Amino acid sequence: MRTLQRLIFWILLLATLFSGWLYLHVHSDIHLPTTPYEFTIKPGSNLKQVSQQLSDAGVLAHMWSFVLLSRYMGNESAIKAGDYTLTENLSQVALLEYLIQGDVKQNEIKFLEGWTFSQIREVLNNHPTIKNNTIDLSEQEILQLIGADETAAEGLFFPDTYYFVRNNSDVEILQRAYRTMQNHLQAAWSTRQESLPLKTPYEALILASIVEKETGLESDRAEIAGVFINRLRISMRLQTDPTIIYGMGDKFDGNLRRKDLQTDQPYNTYTRAGLPPTPIAMPGLSSIQAALNPAETKAIYFVAKGNGESQFSTNLADHNRAVNKYQRRQK
Repeated sequence: MRTLQRLIFWILLLATLFSGWLYLHVHSDIHLPTTPYEFTIKPGSNLKQVSQQLSDAGVLAHMWSFVLLSRYMGNESAIKAGDYTLTENLSQVALLEYLIQGDVKQNEIKFLEGWTFSQIREVLNNHPTIKNNTIDLSEQEILQLIGADETAAEGLFFPDTYYFVRNNSDVEILQRAYRTMQNHLQAAWSTRQESLPLKTPYEALILASIVEKETGLESDRAEIAGVFINRLRISMRLQTDPTIIYGMGDKFDGNLRRKDLQTDQPYNTYTRAGLPPTPIAMPGLSSIQAALNPAETKAIYFVAKGNGESQFSTNLADHNRAVNKYQRRQK
């Protein structure tokens, strides 16, 4: 009986001593390898992986104490992924609270309306905190990686600001931008006007990209879309300069000449009827909605006034007068 009592005594004593030591240990300041100390917790990392990462970096002297603390506080799965910056020494308790709050440094990248896929690739490749896995890949290889069924990447990515943790792959960012565009496009397609001369959401995306490049003023967007819809309905060529410029690629020197309008190529909407084969840029949501819900107009012509607005005409004679008026003013 005495032996059992002694055993219980020593167990209780050791447990008390250990609890006291652990309390002091987790409330004592850890010493950072450098100040400030920056580190990244990758998405999907579990408690043991995070503890091991901090232990390997010299932040935690004993990873198991941090694991015990997290489990005791019921926060085993509450640690958030992201980029963190520690500016001063702190205790394990404070560190755990910091990781649970997720006070992370936000990395971001912006894709702007009207950008081409080559512009997207350029900013991805030059971003200092993005892991470039596509830099040597072809357009088709990138589409396969992100799970896209399309054969051309132009216009497939939604213009927006995307936030991510350091060393996220450009593939993941492109996947998010692709899925976002698909979601917006499908939602707009489901609420489109009836009897539009557009057979598929992809055709709507092509038209939206043209509207994006042709619009100088937000209030003109729906009417410009209406002009192109009217032309498609009567089988009139779209005759839009941005498609020609896109098709010329590096050959375009900033000046669009008469010979450029007359030189046939897949994106020359002066020589070819219907929509071009792919989008010519990345349209924003307003252009997508305008393409699928255009203004009801009888206009089939428009010309830029030079102040961002457009002059719309229902016949060629009025259009020619508008062209002479506003082009003369610009010159």
